[in-house]
Amino acid sequence: QVQLVESGGGLVQAGGSLRLSCAASGRTLSSYTMGWFRQGPGKEREFVAAITASSRTTVYADSVKGRFTISRDNAKNTLFLEMNSLKPEDTAIYYCAAARNPYVISKDAPRYDYWGQGTQVTVSS
Repeated sequence: QVQLVESGGGLVQAGGSLRLSCAASGRTLSSYTMGWFRQGPGKEREFVAAITASSRTTVYADSVKGRFTISRDNAKNTLFLEMNSLKPEDTAIYYCAAARNPYVISKDAPRYDYWGQGTQVTVSS
């Protein structure tokens, strides 16, 4: 069992930056592919970014490519999402998730086995 806790959300002006963290406990993250998803007001949950256990492969949604960077520190059991050039449409609850397969990245939420409670990101125009 893996417990995930996100932090780092908040209110920021358009063009600003935030860095989200996801701290894991229960098991080492080095055995899991990790991902970030988000759910905006009135929208379905959508894929943002993912990273394999070794950090060798990362994948991004087109909407965040070039602005967001996913990374991880397995020694600290922590996942990160650096978000730059934020836009009002990035406003959402951001969730981190862990998938048992450490080698394969999926953009599909059902393929992830563990989820955090989410952290709110609000971008004002």
